[in-house]
Amino acid sequence: MSEQTFLMLIALADEPRHGYGVVQRVQELSEGRVRLRVGTLYGVLDRLVADGWAEHDREEIHQGRLRRYYRLTGAGSAALVEQTRRLAANVDAASTVLRARGQWPSVAEVRA
Repeated sequence: MSEQTFLMLIALADEPRHGYGVVQRVQELSEGRVRLRVGTLYGVLDRLVADGWAEHDREEIHQGRLRRYYRLTGAGSAALVEQTRRLAANVDAASTVLRARGQWPSVAEVRA
């Protein structure tokens, strides 16, 4: 799963969002590291819907333009949990190796 897809699942986890809302939330979650382009956004949203991980929630007109809202499905939540566990296990493995090499701060150093 790409970082963009992962962040989009997180963005949809707390509430339904329209496309621009997803873009804003992903930028927030990634602290500005990830900026979704329109083509990427709708390509990933279409794939999430096709895979059953997201679904259309509602549509509304805002300033004369149609906004389509998307929400996470149960399968999408399960995929997000699975990916989060996988990433956490990878972080644990990497930090153990780096700590053994003296290249990772101890918990006390991080808190200082």
